[in-house]
Amino acid sequence: MATPEEPFDAQAEVERIRTRRAEARRKHYRKSRLDRFRAELVAMRQAGASCADLAEWLRLHHCRVHRSSIDRYLKRMPEVPNAEVPRSASPG
Repeated sequence: MATPEEPFDAQAEVERIRTRRAEARRKHYRKSRLDRFRAELVAMRQAGASCADLAEWLRLHHCRVHRSSIDRYLKRMPEVPNAEVPRSASPG
């Protein structure tokens, strides 16, 4: 804030507000349970495993995770190509 002897600087105030809002917008990363198994999940996915296969492997050996959670996790990984699977055209 400007003191009585300083004039109000609108530009400085706008910059200060924008800086505060940018800090508040930052995403805070929460560690995933799947981070421990990242290398294995990526390797199996690249070998052709489906998300259901990966969920079954995790259930048998480590923890219980739904296949959609694995799918979301792997979509964030840069080493896994996120190619969309084309859906077949409906007969018409």
